Amino acid sequence: MTQPDEAGEQLICSAKGCQEPAGYTLLWNNPKIHTPDRRKEWLACPDHRESLAAFLSARGFLRDIEPVTAG
Repeated sequence: MTQPDEAGEQLICSAKGCQEPAGYTLLWNNPKIHTPDRRKEWLACPDHRESLAAFLSARGFLRDIEPVTAG
């Protein structure tokens, strides 16, 4: 699970132009270029969780969604 960085800074949503705090981590990989156990992360605010997940799912990349946890 993703936690705020070491400096205590707020994690920000990965959606283009969004500056809202992230509430979710979308774990994904591209099976054509990543090993099966490799996970990349996108962060999502509640408003963008579904659209980012849909984008990754449509490509077969989405592996899991986890909440961002407080340090």
